[in-house]
Amino acid sequence: MDDYYNSISEGYEELYLEEQRKKLDIILSELPKYFSIKPEHTLLDVGCGTGITTQPWKCKRTGLDPAKKLLEKAHNKEEIKYVLGKAESIPFENDSFDIVVSITAIQNFADTRKGLLEIKRVGKDFFILSFLKKSSKANKIEETINEYFKVLGRVEEEKDILFFCNK
Repeated sequence: MDDYYNSISEGYEELYLEEQRKKLDIILSELPKYFSIKPEHTLLDVGCGTGITTQPWKCKRTGLDPAKKLLEKAHNKEEIKYVLGKAESIPFENDSFDIVVSITAIQNFADTRKGLLEIKRVGKDFFILSFLKKSSKANKIEETINEYFKVLGRVEEEKDILFFCNK
């Protein structure tokens, strides 16, 4: 999967920018029901791609992605740290981040369970998770999210199912 994203890196934002912004609009409108992000909070974006889903948060941000060429295109106009890595082996200590988000990436994890356990391990307080509804793994992903997290809210949008969770 990393090779695929590396190969489309030049046109990634043309393909996904509008779609990801729509999801972010929904997330940001729903978020106040569940969590209040403060500037001192730390956030990890797992499967950040070019940073589209890392940028809008008003806190200390880190993006993680296994596709080196996508990270090279990441918009670093603001202070955002980008790290090369996979969801199944996140290179951070336990409870490193107040918030962990993974927007439309979970269906691409090589090992969904391990990736979600890693997300839970490095997160302290709050999680926003989404995946493609049409993924062949969709039912299993939803079961695993419900098993590992306390789901506070669930929103179905055009292409994704979005979850707002605690540990």
